[in-house]
Amino acid sequence: MDAVLIDLEQGYRAVTARDARFDGQFILAVRTTGIYCRPSCPAITPKRRNVEFYPTAAAAQQAGYRACRRCLPDAVPGSPEWNLRADLAGRAMRLISDGIVEREGVPGLARRVGYSERHLTRVLTTELGAGPLALARAHRAHSARLLIETTTLPLADVAFAAGFASVRQFNDTIRAVFGVTPTELRMAARRRARGAAPTAGRLTLRLPYRPPFDAAGLLGFLAARAIPGVESVVDDEYARTLSLPHGQGTARLRPADGHVECTLRLTDMRDLGSAVARLRRLLDLDADPGAVDELLSTDPALAPQVAATPGIRLPGCVDAAEIVSRALIGQQITVAAARTALGVLSAALGDPLTTPDGDLTTLFPTPAAIAARGAEVLTGPRRRIATMLEVNAALAAGSLEVHVGADPIELSHALQAFSGVGPWTAGYVQMRVLGATDVLLAGDVALRNGARALGLPSDTDGLTQHARTWQPWRSYAGLHLWRASTPTPRRKS
Repeated sequence: MDAVLIDLEQGYRAVTARDARFDGQFILAVRTTGIYCRPSCPAITPKRRNVEFYPTAAAAQQAGYRACRRCLPDAVPGSPEWNLRADLAGRAMRLISDGIVEREGVPGLARRVGYSERHLTRVLTTELGAGPLALARAHRAHSARLLIETTTLPLADVAFAAGFASVRQFNDTIRAVFGVTPTELRMAARRRARGAAPTAGRLTLRLPYRPPFDAAGLLGFLAARAIPGVESVVDDEYARTLSLPHGQGTARLRPADGHVECTLRLTDMRDLGSAVARLRRLLDLDADPGAVDELLSTDPALAPQVAATPGIRLPGCVDAAEIVSRALIGQQITVAAARTALGVLSAALGDPLTTPDGDLTTLFPTPAAIAARGAEVLTGPRRRIATMLEVNAALAAGSLEVHVGADPIELSHALQAFSGVGPWTAGYVQMRVLGATDVLLAGDVALRNGARALGLPSDTDGLTQHARTWQPWRSYAGLHLWRASTPTPRRKS
């Protein structure tokens, strides 16, 4: 597997130009000041001999650097590398961002990616400049900063909510990473907010992205599939319920210039880091749209679509098991019919929110609930119902594991081992759960209709052959083909 390599001259040119496209893709550290920054930091550009580059903030922290308080290098889109890479490092980084180390420790992380702790630590240290504990520490520091700056929680509660084992460890980490105490960090945030105090029980955050950002297309995709009570799209705002490791929550997301405004309500603040990571994946906010659009525009048939829809995004998910059920129900029926069926299922089997939030009232049903009572609710061909029950029973029992750190090939094989699950379903799950950028659902009728409309081969073999020129962005090309197809088409598994 290839390490994350940083071209030193290209990196320094990006820093000199303050090119925001590289924010989140690497870290600049300045030897003379002992701080690390994002490439677009507005501070005076340091001399070339005084800088070094790191692939992650954790690596810079390991080397003794602290975060720049002017450019806030952790408040940028994450690296698109982790979705593009399906190797051990990429899979581990997605799980670390979801807070798996805080919940299950390094042994839990190693078990989920299928390697020993020793091998995992060696690979991450070699490729990312830091082991799993240091990477998790950087994740905790980021979660802590969000809680310090956006809530009124006592700082001792912030420490444990962010995943620290003790208040002392929390204080030491904040001082080491940000160069100030937690109290000073909160006071500075209050000054920037001009005295406005956060609302108890609610957090408002900015989730940055790399422009361009096709917000209208993304909201349209989510609106067409929104399950009543679980999700809604009203006045350019997407909202949904969240089932998180420690409790329930709701999120309201409204696209803005350069960021998505996110309003969160959580029953347990320990879920903040996981919620943010999952919402970023849902909206594909860490994507590099410039790289995607540049390559797809080289195809004359796709170029007009790309020009008309710059910054197209690959919708992800906040709950892997939910996407599996959505894919199973959505096989060979219209989007509208699938939405209706999922609405009936959620109303009958979903747990109610402890505190409803407007039109959000229900959590999507758990695999255990679907396996136990789905036969009472599900309608349609017996084979499809049997597959739905069997897959959810396996998810509930743990014999089928679907999560952001899964190996894409192993996941595909595991899903297709069930009768009634074909390549379309497995590929759709890969795209939405893993954020896989290079999946082409060549058997999809709507996708082939879109290809025909653009003058591309519309047979499975011909389209697959032509799509080789779109690698590694075939998932995004497929979205363009879907857009070019007729409304609410039937899909093929």
